[in-house]
Amino acid sequence: MIYEAVYHEASSNYSYPSNNNEMTLRLRVSSKDSFKEVNVIYGNKYDYYIKQKKIKMTLKYETNLFNYYEVIIKLDDLRFVYIFELIENTKTYYFCEEGVKETYDFAYAYFNCFQYPYINDIDLHKRIDWLKNRVFYQIFIDRFNLGDKNKDLSYINLKVDEIPKPTSFYGGDLKGIINKLDYLKDLGVNALYLTPIFKSISNHKYDISDYYSIDSQFGSKEDLKELIKKAHENDIKIILDAVFNHCSDRFFAFEDVIKKGKESKYFDWFIIHGDKIDQQKVNYEIFSICPYLPKLNTSNKEVREYLIEIGKYYVREFDIDGWRLDVADELSHRFWREFRVAIKEIKEDCLLVAENWHNSYPFLKGDEFDSIMHYSFTKATLDFLAFSKSDCYETAHTLNALLTRNTDMVNDMMLNLLDTHDTDRFYTSCNKDIDLLLCALALQFTFKGVPGLYYGIEIPLEGGYDPDNRRPMNFAKIDNNSVYFKTIKELIKIRKTNKALQYGDIFITAQKGLLILKRKKEDSELTLYINNSGVDVNCNFKNIILGHNYKDYILYNKGFVIVSEVKK
Repeated sequence: MIYEAVYHEASSNYSYPSNNNEMTLRLRVSSKDSFKEVNVIYGNKYDYYIKQKKIKMTLKYETNLFNYYEVIIKLDDLRFVYIFELIENTKTYYFCEEGVKETYDFAYAYFNCFQYPYINDIDLHKRIDWLKNRVFYQIFIDRFNLGDKNKDLSYINLKVDEIPKPTSFYGGDLKGIINKLDYLKDLGVNALYLTPIFKSISNHKYDISDYYSIDSQFGSKEDLKELIKKAHENDIKIILDAVFNHCSDRFFAFEDVIKKGKESKYFDWFIIHGDKIDQQKVNYEIFSICPYLPKLNTSNKEVREYLIEIGKYYVREFDIDGWRLDVADELSHRFWREFRVAIKEIKEDCLLVAENWHNSYPFLKGDEFDSIMHYSFTKATLDFLAFSKSDCYETAHTLNALLTRNTDMVNDMMLNLLDTHDTDRFYTSCNKDIDLLLCALALQFTFKGVPGLYYGIEIPLEGGYDPDNRRPMNFAKIDNNSVYFKTIKELIKIRKTNKALQYGDIFITAQKGLLILKRKKEDSELTLYINNSGVDVNCNFKNIILGHNYKDYILYNKGFVIVSEVKK
């Protein structure tokens, strides 16, 4: 056995409660090792030395380097301790806090067994129940639909079929979204993520000068209330974009510091190197390489309180269903912990989904974010279907590895993306290959988490990097009768109605050149097969509920099949 590969950490993504009497345990071992059995020996911390229970673990995730065993244990006593037993053909090993042992003395277990001392309800990271059947649709507001023809239209300088520039304005607004709610409902999406709506001089509004004002190009507070009210009447959730890492240099506090320097009461709201602002030398912390976006100092209590009040205001006054948290990994952990408590006290099921592009486990322990925008899933899908950098076996390993990063609750709430306003469009990345795009959508809609569509994918809209990925939505180009459009609608329907996709378990493997993703929940089972092997594969699938490039027992290259089974 390769000792160095064996890993477990108590009170982590390897050991966590999903409710008041249920613990999930995960153990990592080398993919080169083969075990006859892997067990958990567990019990009550106060009588463990004389009374133990044993339960078998299941091999759940396989990657190129490691295998991960997992088990869910129903507890009679919440004071939980445990060790692992690994059985090879002729030898048994024990794994505790001190590492791998060839013998174990339970009389002294209180020194070195793993423990979860007590499951306190307030510490549970609970799934947001309304997410289980949701399909998100991201709207870059300026580029979606112009609804208010009576507003000042003089700023508009972009037509529907033109390629945008950084300074282009198309005229989309909140009334334009209201006018398209029937379209969105018919498409099947039932959750909207809106890019920032607050006062700003840009088309994207990520440079906010007033968080309490709706930008006049987009409408008014009354328009926002109407949008949310009508969306809720149609069972459509709304999440807004919170830009708290930075603000516009036109933000009142920054303007005050420019004017008064260190004498300004807002001086410590920013991170300034010197006694006054020098916008030429940029002697203050900023977002990216943008001097006009000064970074807010969330180590400052007043800043934290100000931003938290903004978050509370839109939940309390407008009944929004969540916040998308911009550049979230650059703000302090303390801020996000305080923000979460404040928001959840008003609305417990308010979603907090962060823009974090990397492994974000430190933020996803249940006291900060609910989930993140899952760009690691995006990259894995691009490598498999758009760039052909990974075959089905490598992709299975990568997707399994992603699932081990976090708890099952977090995985269920991840926002899985193919593209956004910050990436090339997937359609362009795969060289406008509709077959590959449909395979990617099938993977997105069956993977653990919540699918998030970027407006225009139903056309499909093309586009390279910013600002090309922000082209106007051209509703005239939607072909309701195309196989492509009908397949998207069917994927949305399956996601919303199939029990196995609603917090169901997941198993990912690869065989005969096919990526195989299986979902299970209770008596329902659904399996996705994707062929991107370069050759056609003979298959004999039964109970097909959706397929593309499949006919007469052949799953053609660049095709997928979804099979459903209800066990009795």
